[in-house]
Amino acid sequence: MSGSATVPVRTAGGRAGSAAGERAGARPPAAPTRWVWLAAWPVTAVFILSNAATPLYVLWQRDIGFSKGTLTVVFACYIAGLLGSLLVSGVVSDRVGRKPVLLPALGLALAACLVFAGAGTVAALIVARLFTGIAVGAVVSAGMAAVADVAGPERKRLGSLLASCAMVFGAGLGPLLAGVLSETLPAPTVAVFAVEMVLLVTAVLAVLRMPLRRPAAPVRGPWMRVPGVPRGSGTQLAQGIAVFAPGITATSFVLSLGPSLLAGLLGTTSRTVAGAMAFVMFLAATGVQFAVQRLPRRTVLLAGAACVTLAMAALIGAVRTASVGLLLAAALLAGAGQGMGQLGGLSLLNSAVPPRRLAEANAALNVGGYVPAGLLPVSAGYLSDAVGLPTGATVFGTVLMVLAVAGGLVVAARRRTPDAG
Repeated sequence: MSGSATVPVRTAGGRAGSAAGERAGARPPAAPTRWVWLAAWPVTAVFILSNAATPLYVLWQRDIGFSKGTLTVVFACYIAGLLGSLLVSGVVSDRVGRKPVLLPALGLALAACLVFAGAGTVAALIVARLFTGIAVGAVVSAGMAAVADVAGPERKRLGSLLASCAMVFGAGLGPLLAGVLSETLPAPTVAVFAVEMVLLVTAVLAVLRMPLRRPAAPVRGPWMRVPGVPRGSGTQLAQGIAVFAPGITATSFVLSLGPSLLAGLLGTTSRTVAGAMAFVMFLAATGVQFAVQRLPRRTVLLAGAACVTLAMAALIGAVRTASVGLLLAAALLAGAGQGMGQLGGLSLLNSAVPPRRLAEANAALNVGGYVPAGLLPVSAGYLSDAVGLPTGATVFGTVLMVLAVAGGLVVAARRRTPDAG
């Protein structure tokens, strides 16, 4: 308006805007598309750390000495840290911004690398996994919401796709990188985490430069609470959890006990082979999301539930027939199931939840997924110690197959609506 003064507003990303324009409802200019991709890098970097320890457990088991049950407890400490982080990080991110959550999370991830590099006891592994879980919890809430924020409303599908793919690609790259480096470099447990620290430093630089705006209207209420979604979005959350939870539980089992299964079926303790299996699993999770991104969300979720069901049938067949081919099929199908469940769930939330509650909504989806992902593999690990790995894996596969079918029925029972796409 002619003659009226405008007051520059500095955003969290360092860009200037117009206060008068914001009051008039004008949208800030969209960030370049390259920033949507770069915003996903911190998610990838932290998820590389989340599974980098997977191929190294055989070294720690040899040097420290602990059972498969103890191994799943170490994994569960990661889940505990992650769930505790999700109770806080989503709400804090929606109130004070993405960067004030992401930067401390990356600092904690760097600390986890230092503890892993010098780990000589089970207690050290537990601390490192706990730190990693806290960092991952912050990233799956604030980091994924940051990708959606940078993408903006006009690129919602791209934001959902890149946020989801960043998570699963990092989760798969971590064990492959660790497996290869640990067998080609001296001091394997030190070298792996030294490389990861370099990657995390680049993620810190990306967050510092990210074009993010501070929250305009923070949500009121307690700072620490079980994360949820606004009224009217519960159906979308329930459908996402119904498929995402069995999917991520299936991949968690492969990560925690997959090396033991490989050792039994192939007679190998190769860290590269174990890392490659995890990488292929998450590569399937990444690739399938690009393949189905334009399909209706309901179709994506139903396909995800079907993949997890088939994955568990293949897992049971693998341990009963000592078939490496079926084990690989189980890993591929589990990855595809998690990928589609995750993409479908995130897409539903991005379509129904306003940006000011999006980080908390992402946290709610992940709480629903990671609770069974922590409990069921631990139970399977101790059951395997008691009755043998084939029986333990069979019981686990049967339970998860039932949950996957139930998740598919939850999605199928909902009539197709515009927001369910």
